[in-house]
Amino acid sequence: PGQARLIPANSDLVFQMHYTANGKETVDRSRVGIVFAKEPPKERVVNTFVSNRNLVIPPQEGNHKVVARAKVHEDVKLQSFFPHMHLRGKAMEYRLIYPTGESQVLLTVPKYDFNWQMTYELAKPVIVPKGTEIEVSAWYDNSPNNKYNPDPTQTVYWGDQSWEEMLAGFADFVIPADMKPGKIAPVQTAAR
Repeated sequence: PGQARLIPANSDLVFQMHYTANGKETVDRSRVGIVFAKEPPKERVVNTFVSNRNLVIPPQEGNHKVVARAKVHEDVKLQSFFPHMHLRGKAMEYRLIYPTGESQVLLTVPKYDFNWQMTYELAKPVIVPKGTEIEVSAWYDNSPNNKYNPDPTQTVYWGDQSWEEMLAGFADFVIPADMKPGKIAPVQTAAR
């Protein structure tokens, strides 16, 4: 209640679907539903993601870690997460690293499953002060032990196809309704 996402007039809405050929003709059943706010919202929800598009997952590695970081440039509230990887994704963790150097783990997904991608809502939003870094760590299983692995002999890079990989740590921030999201969207820092 009291929250909404802004869709400016004359906007184009773009939805990206990742399809993987399976050898059979099929019909897409994707749908989109939009509920319009009945009164002006007090807060605006802005989605962003922390990513590492330079990931390289070596062949035969059963527990390969990749990290991405982004810095928050204004005080914001963080309210939900949507971890996204592909078939080699094994686990993901979201951590805040405060300007004081202290850190706090907000979400750990120890058994990531590409077939059960979920949004995780915090019981209570967390205030994230300006200068805080969001660190997203992902672990991948590119070994023969991963029954979903398309080919454990291949080095794996970023890509849209399921046989490629992603480290995309989506997050929903809450800002005042009149704040422009460009002021709070995390900017990528060096990822390792």
